[in-house]
Amino acid sequence: MSPPGPDQVSLPEDVVVRQATGEDLRAVVEVGQRTWPATYDSIFEEGLVALFLEKRWSKQALIPSIRSGRTLVAELAGRVVGMASYGPHERSMALWKLYVVPEAQGRGVGSRLLREVMSRAGAVGREVHISFLDGNASAHDFARSNGFTVLQREPQGEMPDLIWMSRPVAEALSHEHDGRDEPGHNRDEIR
Repeated sequence: MSPPGPDQVSLPEDVVVRQATGEDLRAVVEVGQRTWPATYDSIFEEGLVALFLEKRWSKQALIPSIRSGRTLVAELAGRVVGMASYGPHERSMALWKLYVVPEAQGRGVGSRLLREVMSRAGAVGREVHISFLDGNASAHDFARSNGFTVLQREPQGEMPDLIWMSRPVAEALSHEHDGRDEPGHNRDEIR
């Protein structure tokens, strides 16, 4: 097999995606602490990122998802570099969070996490839904390049609209991604 071309990124063989345990709690919090400011400082008013980090990325906020077996971590060289959390939503599976630390982005880690969520989704529903705030171009590009289509926009009052996208589980399982990113698309995280 030849090395990837200049606009392809090889999928690291040593990326391990597994269910998070209580011992991963600190690393999962760190993923949020490192990714949220870079993602949302330009979208939220000053101070809101810190508020959301306290509310959605605290140990107390993350423990229920880890205990229920609905959080995955991605390890690269033995270090947690990404996470995803998911769960039932209406008659589908919702991907609530998918984040990859900056130095591991563009290496297929997010695609690996998404593929694992999709493989678990068949037991819950026929579709996987994701949501992100309007203005989060990385999340939109990642979702679109992974076969998601827009379902609806949900107004959030003073904040940007929430964009909901969907992808059928059967389609996802029959069209496994080959692990290479498409030129011009960051496929690594919904952030």
